[in-house]
Amino acid sequence: MSDPILGMRFGVLFLAGGVVPNPLDIRFQKVSGLSAEVETESISEGGQNLYTQRLPKGVKYGNLVLTRGMVIGSPLNLEFNATLSLFKFATSTVMVTLLAEDMAPLAAWLFLKAYPVKWSTSELSASEPSLVIDTMELAYTRMQVLRI
Repeated sequence: MSDPILGMRFGVLFLAGGVVPNPLDIRFQKVSGLSAEVETESISEGGQNLYTQRLPKGVKYGNLVLTRGMVIGSPLNLEFNATLSLFKFATSTVMVTLLAEDMAPLAAWLFLKAYPVKWSTSELSASEPSLVIDTMELAYTRMQVLRI
C-alpha cells in the first residue's frame, strides 16, 4: 500500500520564449484552479417527459490562481504590470509540478497560452504585522494533465 500523496511540495514554471525561469518566479505559497469541466446542453425529445438528453458541448476551464508573498524585482511582476496597465498580452506555457518528498515529480499540469487576467495584493494593516500576499490569476486556452 502506498502512502497518500501530499500537496505541499510543488513548483510553478513559466515557460516563455525558451527563457530559463527566474528563481524568484517559481515559488508560490498556493496554487488553485486545477480543474476542467465538460459543459453540456440539454435537449428535450418530443413526447419524452421523464428526462432530457445531455450532450457534451465543450470543455470549460477556470482561472489558474497563484498565491505568494510579495516579491520585489520579479520579471513576472513586470509581465503582469504590462498586461494590466498597458493592455499588452504575452502568453506563456505554465507548468505546475507536484513533487514527492525526495523532490521527484509525481504529476504535472500544463497550462497552454496562459495570460494574466487579475492581480491583487492583500490588505495592508497598521494594527497587525502580516505578510503582504500577491494573488495572480491566469486564463488559458487548454490544460493538459500529466501523470508521471
